[in-house]
Amino acid sequence: MNAQTEKRLIAGPAGAIECAIDVPGADAPVRGVAVLCHPHPLHGGTMDNKVVQTLARAFVQLGYRAVRFNFRGIGGSAGAWDEGRGEVDDALAVIAALREPGLPLALGGFSFGAYVATQAAARLPADARAERLVLVGPAVVNFPAAPVSQDSIVIHGESDEVVPLSAVLDWARPQVLPVTVVPATGHFFHGQLGLLKQLITGAWHRP
Repeated sequence: MNAQTEKRLIAGPAGAIECAIDVPGADAPVRGVAVLCHPHPLHGGTMDNKVVQTLARAFVQLGYRAVRFNFRGIGGSAGAWDEGRGEVDDALAVIAALREPGLPLALGGFSFGAYVATQAAARLPADARAERLVLVGPAVVNFPAAPVSQDSIVIHGESDEVVPLSAVLDWARPQVLPVTVVPATGHFFHGQLGLLKQLITGAWHRP
């Protein structure tokens, strides 16, 4: 499936937010809109992170418009780091601007972005909830990820050097939330991005 990328600026609470929208080919029906959140802005995280791009490719394959965006102060986005609070506001602004009436909304994130995705999902009104979340390497140690539904897709590397697998299991256990563990894999999924994409698309189709 050939994808096209559109760049766009939208209004956010701290100024303009830079977005990249990856869309399925012209002959492909649009299944929904996926808003994807990138890793920690102070540690090199941007919307062009390879794991976030992999998330986008997976959603495009699933027929979604995949929306990546830069948090405040990164790339072409205005503002400055706000310790996670404003970054959740940024995600909510992107959701409000780019979700489409009548189409499902999916949320995804990698590392710090997974935290933002869970918090944004929790703040959406009941009649506008996301259909499902995809969380890769969720940064549950330093940021309080909100509880998520049991059909959420959580993928973590066995050898994650940033967020220990044990911490993710401790977060998931009270929720009876399944976690897919990729053996001998670190936080950034080096050499495993193709497998990561397959895991996302495969899990999405399973009930």
